[in-house]
Amino acid sequence: MSTSTVAPLVSIRNLSVDIVAAGSAVPAVRNVSFDIMPGDILGIVGESGSGKSVTCRAVLGLLPAAARLSGQILFQGKDLATMAESEMEKIRGRDISMIFQNPSSHLDPIMKIGAQIGEPLRQHQGISASKARAAGIRVLEDVRIAEPERRIDSYPHQLSGGMKQRAMIAAAISCGARLLLADEPTTALDVTVQARILELLKGLKESRQLSIVLVSHDLGVIAQLCNRIMVMRRGEIVEQGETSTIVADPQHEYTRLLIASQPGRRQPAVRSTATHAAPILLAVRNLVVSFPRPAGIRETLTRSDRTFRAVDEVSFEVRSGESLAIVGESGSGKSTIARSIIGLIRPSGGTLHCDGQDVTALTGDALRRFRRSAQMIFQSPYDSLNPRLAVGEAIAEPMIQHGLMTPKAARHRVGELMEMVELSPDLARRRPHELSGGQCQRIGIARALALSPRLLIADEITSALDVTIQAQILDLLRRLRDSQRLTMIYVSHDLAVVRTFCDRVAVMKGGRIVEMGEVSDVLGQPKEAYTQELLASVPKLFGADPVPVEPQHA
Repeated sequence: MSTSTVAPLVSIRNLSVDIVAAGSAVPAVRNVSFDIMPGDILGIVGESGSGKSVTCRAVLGLLPAAARLSGQILFQGKDLATMAESEMEKIRGRDISMIFQNPSSHLDPIMKIGAQIGEPLRQHQGISASKARAAGIRVLEDVRIAEPERRIDSYPHQLSGGMKQRAMIAAAISCGARLLLADEPTTALDVTVQARILELLKGLKESRQLSIVLVSHDLGVIAQLCNRIMVMRRGEIVEQGETSTIVADPQHEYTRLLIASQPGRRQPAVRSTATHAAPILLAVRNLVVSFPRPAGIRETLTRSDRTFRAVDEVSFEVRSGESLAIVGESGSGKSTIARSIIGLIRPSGGTLHCDGQDVTALTGDALRRFRRSAQMIFQSPYDSLNPRLAVGEAIAEPMIQHGLMTPKAARHRVGELMEMVELSPDLARRRPHELSGGQCQRIGIARALALSPRLLIADEITSALDVTIQAQILDLLRRLRDSQRLTMIYVSHDLAVVRTFCDRVAVMKGGRIVEMGEVSDVLGQPKEAYTQELLASVPKLFGADPVPVEPQHA
């Protein structure tokens, strides 16, 4: 068949979506037109608020009640934009399916995985529960979940993040959908798990003849998987075309900004010779952190196995002015180490010395002084900021609690700190929900700096941010580190960020450090197989090998 005679699977024309709030319409998508061809893997990329997720939700009729839609969404000769809900229910989950960013929020916590996979099969195909179970086992095999006969009876909380995402994909493809809309499906996953999910989507595309739309703010992920790219900004398409063309020769300035903001495009960190000779600020020796296993499991185990070692005999040093990265997958122990240093978790063994003091032995005023000198920035600023407090109050609170300033003096200092993190002091009266993710993360940094710490620990602080915001936060931290002479521990699973920001890196697996050294050595010539696996899993924007597809354009 000539490619010129192949019709689009979905054709979207002049799609606009407005969100009506307080009597006024806020445009979310404006006059968007594009085709999804049979065999396409189309990537939609852009920052938060660009309209990419709203566009996908419009295709499936999943917009909020306050949304107003105009334009056409043509599928098999029918306009989904004007279709009655009763008709959309026949298409949704059968012909077109969607997988979401956070499977924990979209999988029913009180339903077994098998029931959630079988639900669309029973609804669209009218098959019995036993046949739906057998089909569910087969589709779990298709998404490469080990022991599908056992896992089909698991609840979501019994699965890892990667397994939950696979289970959601299994539910989405169980009825033989022709189009899969994937909305940020790998954003919250470690690089190795992310690589496996992307490889899974590639395989499903080939084995099931799926067309896929992948929504992401990560151009590296898009370039790894997609044969076409559509770049969105402020509800509009600013550029679209073949992946190789867009990446190699972007025409729009916003596309060029996205590419320039990729961590892999930024210059590696250069460690000063002064840092090599600086005194040791933090010394961790044989650190052990153990947690009791769940009660239902503990009774079946021997006494020695009733606790789980999250951190197992870890030792390292951090010199004054140095930036040390701790990297590894979820569950490797990196955040547990960070929380142990700051005193949020009590170690089971080993020692933590900061400026020559044994931190684990400190009490009273000595402990309060240490907590002023060591501060932490958390992964989710929305979770770590009190939603009832204005952000200015959140910044002032530690200064007042530690008796460093009067409330009036603290309010003045809040303005200085907000300017330090490049925010307008006028925002101090706002609450966290009134600010963007990037603004809230800057508030978290300002609060951590309020006590003038010597040691700053940053725990996955850019993992959920758009690449342009991520670049801004990292540039800000770099300037603050130099101007405030901070010593930093940077916890992350993003090796591209570590390469551009940190002096040394410790690679963790299963609670232990498997490799440690200068960033240029460890990430340039890794000696351990696990480090090599982490590096191989990082999506590559330049030199990427997109899926070899033959797009059938009309």
